[in-house]
Amino acid sequence: MTISVKSRSTLIPAAGLLAAVLCVAGCKSKPAPVDDATLNNAVQTRISNDAALGGQPIQISTANGVVTLSGTVDSDAARSLAANDAMQIPGIRVLNNTLTVQTPTPVAETPLPTPAPAPKPAKPSAVHTPPPPPPSPYKQAPAPITQAAPQYVPPPPPAKPVIRTVTLAAGSILPVRTTEAMDSGTTQPGSAFHGVLAADVTDTNGNLAFPAGTPVTGQVTDAKDAAHFKGASFLSLQLTTVSFHGERVAVSTEPYSQEGKARGKNTAEKVGGGAAVGAILGGIFGGGKGAAIGAASGAAVGGGANAVTKGQQVSIPSESIVRFRLTNPVSVTR
Repeated sequence: MTISVKSRSTLIPAAGLLAAVLCVAGCKSKPAPVDDATLNNAVQTRISNDAALGGQPIQISTANGVVTLSGTVDSDAARSLAANDAMQIPGIRVLNNTLTVQTPTPVAETPLPTPAPAPKPAKPSAVHTPPPPPPSPYKQAPAPITQAAPQYVPPPPPAKPVIRTVTLAAGSILPVRTTEAMDSGTTQPGSAFHGVLAADVTDTNGNLAFPAGTPVTGQVTDAKDAAHFKGASFLSLQLTTVSFHGERVAVSTEPYSQEGKARGKNTAEKVGGGAAVGAILGGIFGGGKGAAIGAASGAAVGGGANAVTKGQQVSIPSESIVRFRLTNPVSVTR
């Protein structure tokens, strides 16, 4: 086919227009960075509101998006929990966890006072003792020796064990450290997951209900893979049992859920952009009919480009700290 000089001159601006439209359709604005003061306040608020970190002297400093945690905590679980809380704040570029675990100082025992020695008895005064009587010439029979029968003394009864019931109210937090990784693309709904308590769990009076390291079991209540065009990835967990003294204590908690970014809006923008480019080129070359054909072709190209990749998957790595909130009270006997 031969293209006239006039058609060639029309092609050059059309190509430039196509490049400009493709740039507008494909460009995506970056989110504005968060200033250091806002990041510092957000991390401070998150850690202060964590009941499992109450009373821990944790200092927070932020510079150019780099957040540093410093100070001392009383356990490795508290150190990991503080870092996990900080990473929930969006906008942090780097997190430096310089927290140190401080070993409690042993309490010195106070020695018991030494009892005073008993006073010595006074020496008896000199008293005149008469001489013993002379021996009798007659032999006397020795007095019979009587021996009392031993009496049986029963042993004291064993002390009764102290039984105490500790009740955790609804709304209490159970911090769990996961021992396996979960991903929305591979984890199936209904599958079980395992972990241990990351810190001691006490009631409102400070009585210990479950110590740190207690094994727990949960269930994946929902897991959705990221779709090609629409729908975000989704992962939801729920705690079901806590193992205590060889028994499995059933618990009911609110679901812990995470959702990935959906591709629905982004796909629509790119498909629409392809259709607009096709319509412009079709109008240049063939009028109204060419515009319709170009729009359909442009939409197909835009849809094919987005079908190559999926949306963002949701993952919970192993050793992550997940906090579950009780929906019903739980009582344990210690």
